Amino acid sequence: MKQITYLLMIIACLSASSCKKFLETDPKDFISPENYYQTEEHLNLALNGVYVPLYSRPVYGSVYMGRMNMCADEAFYARQEIGLRTNSHAAGDTELEGIWKSMYTGIDRANALLANLHKPTMDEGKRQIIRGQALFLRGYYYFMLVQNFGGVPLVISPTTSPESAGKPRASVAEVYAQIVKDMEESENLVQPIRTLGFGGKISKSAVRGMLARVNLYMAGYPLNDQSRYAEASKWAKKVIDDPEAAHVLNPDYKNIFIRYANDTYDVSESILEAEFYGNNSNSNNTFGAVGSLIGIATTNTTIGGAYGMHQVTAKMYRKYEPGDDRRDWNISAFNYNATTGAKVFFSQALLDNPPNTNIYTRYAAKFRREYEKVLPKINYNTPQNFPILRFSDVLLMYAEAESQSKGLVTTDAIEAVNKVRRRAWSQGIKNIAVTSGGTGYTTAPSVTISGTGGATATAIISGGVVTAIVLNPDATYGMGAGRGKYTSVPTITFSGGGGNGATAVATIYKTEDANLTNTQTASKESFMEVIRDERMRELAYEALRKPDLIRWGMYMAEMKQTLAMMQSDNAVQPLTASWYTLTYSNVEERNLLYPIPTREITLNQALVQNPGW
Repeated sequence: MKQITYLLMIIACLSASSCKKFLETDPKDFISPENYYQTEEHLNLALNGVYVPLYSRPVYGSVYMGRMNMCADEAFYARQEIGLRTNSHAAGDTELEGIWKSMYTGIDRANALLANLHKPTMDEGKRQIIRGQALFLRGYYYFMLVQNFGGVPLVISPTTSPESAGKPRASVAEVYAQIVKDMEESENLVQPIRTLGFGGKISKSAVRGMLARVNLYMAGYPLNDQSRYAEASKWAKKVIDDPEAAHVLNPDYKNIFIRYANDTYDVSESILEAEFYGNNSNSNNTFGAVGSLIGIATTNTTIGGAYGMHQVTAKMYRKYEPGDDRRDWNISAFNYNATTGAKVFFSQALLDNPPNTNIYTRYAAKFRREYEKVLPKINYNTPQNFPILRFSDVLLMYAEAESQSKGLVTTDAIEAVNKVRRRAWSQGIKNIAVTSGGTGYTTAPSVTISGTGGATATAIISGGVVTAIVLNPDATYGMGAGRGKYTSVPTITFSGGGGNGATAVATIYKTEDANLTNTQTASKESFMEVIRDERMRELAYEALRKPDLIRWGMYMAEMKQTLAMMQSDNAVQPLTASWYTLTYSNVEERNLLYPIPTREITLNQALVQNPGW
């Protein structure tokens, strides 16, 4: 994270100096475009300027990550506010304007760099690496624009006058064609990810994985060009089969996000990430809101203050199957004590069978501030990185594209999904069943679980008899049931409590239990349903659910289904606040796209507004 931060500081210093001198009538050190781009250092500084919009507040720093693309069925905005987060915005929304401006700032900087790349005398290999990154980033900014606004003006050369900026909108197909062109050209120019050693810059793996995503989106709504499925499969397979990159899943799902929090790279899984660093204690900062907007709310300063603005839907909670450890990482099973920061777990009854009133108060918990290493922590701003592309996403994209392009469910596609599921699956205790309650217990006996799996449990007694055994929560990672990890079934024994004779047997989960059933893979349609659910479970809160639903042509239906579920749940047990449903009750067909910002329509008379806005 620091690698880019220091370069951003240099850019900021140069900008500050230029602003001060700009006020002089005869500036002595103003650097014009004609005099810039003269050295390799100039090119690298300009390249970092192309990266900057990714880390800005309107993009992965806050708005795009935590507002725009959280308007889906996985979580709702638990505040009574008007704007992007509740589908109650208008074309004049300032956050929307910020997204548009940030994307075109990145595009304009990329265009300027590409136009001046030839100027300095330098190593040609290094020049082409810079070129590859600039091309990819330009393509990526257009990809973000076309997803959210539809066809937009295509600007692929530096803007030299106000007149040159007055372009009409290109079609969606034309924008995608430019995206593919830029990204495909960049593939052979950028470095392998193992050479870079971190996911904060554009690598071959990032280009290939993103081309899989781009082609998958082209295959869906609104283009519906199903020939692109084969291209998506091809690019995903390049990532999977690359022996130099050697991508594999992190064996511990939790650890992926702990690493984002504590500034530890994992290029095996995390292929591309938006980098943040700092705590506002000095000028060495490029912090965001990962873990604050999306995270567990707390005011405790040791944990790190977090807004926790997103709470989960029951639909999200109910998608997880028994044995899937991702649920209790992605969905909070506890709150932090405001004074001590200790985890305060929900009651056992709520953990075992939560009512609606409890589910809807749980936080989207994937990004957790307690693991941050930058001290002191500043409230509500964080140094956590945000995943743009992970290897598990590549595997799921491959499975989808492969089955759709071939019209059948292949063994390779099934195995790609099973790899993701097996990684998520518990290898701990499934259940402890009392086989004999014994007699004479005046207090609950101690429960001993053999082996070194790490699980602990508590006995429940009634009338001198042991009636149940309950697994204790995992106080380290905040899992509702600390199941441990076992390769064989442990033995359960009891001691103390004043009685005797109680016995119990345990059963354990096995990773092979995660493999898809024959019914799930029987047809292309049933397999596609599995993939849709698996993407929801695996990639929750990573700004991918809304785009997925839109490209599948399911956004309106799924949002209305979520609203109906919330209304049904509310009828049984009233939810905490009436505005919980705003994101879903406000949604209309026009929300498939955002409006072109009013400011842009005013400045560029050639632009035509999106339908319904």
